[in-house]
Amino acid sequence: MSKVKLNLIAAACENMGIGANGTLPWKLKKEMAYFATMTTKVKDTNKTNAVIMGRRTWDCIPMKYRPLSDRLNIVLTHQVDVVKGKVPEGVIVVPGLDEAISYIESRDDIESTWVIGGSSIYKAAMEHPNCGKIYLTEIQKSFDCDTFFPNIDKQQFHLVDEEEIPGEIQMEGDISYYFRVYRRL
Repeated sequence: MSKVKLNLIAAACENMGIGANGTLPWKLKKEMAYFATMTTKVKDTNKTNAVIMGRRTWDCIPMKYRPLSDRLNIVLTHQVDVVKGKVPEGVIVVPGLDEAISYIESRDDIESTWVIGGSSIYKAAMEHPNCGKIYLTEIQKSFDCDTFFPNIDKQQFHLVDEEEIPGEIQMEGDISYYFRVYRRL
């Protein structure tokens, strides 16, 4: 069994929407800071974290933030050769989740692995035996979205409390949300 545990991290609104026209439908600074902290924070300072994303998610990250700093960026695509020539040095391009996991296993400097989207990558990761936890920011409002987070199977994933994750309602402007953690049984 692989030692690489997949953590999924996403923000979704009431209708489980996660994106619209290649961008986030909301502007939540504290929520973005939470994402950055969660995906970069390491206990061992000699290690780094990996973020796994699909090519469309990569394309949706504003140029000035690509690749996501202080993290190993892994892009999944069926067009490996095409995409490899378009990404900066150090960004890993592989055809699928298993190849990403194998690559991470081949290194001893990766502490945590985060799946950051989009829909089909989240779905594949949730169904993968290595999936450990889902960190889902549940936005208490509906937005018009064209991309959605897959349904969480409550038979497989249970809501848990984690010490570092605030349990109380968060507010930014007129939007409230909760940081939730679901652990696979």
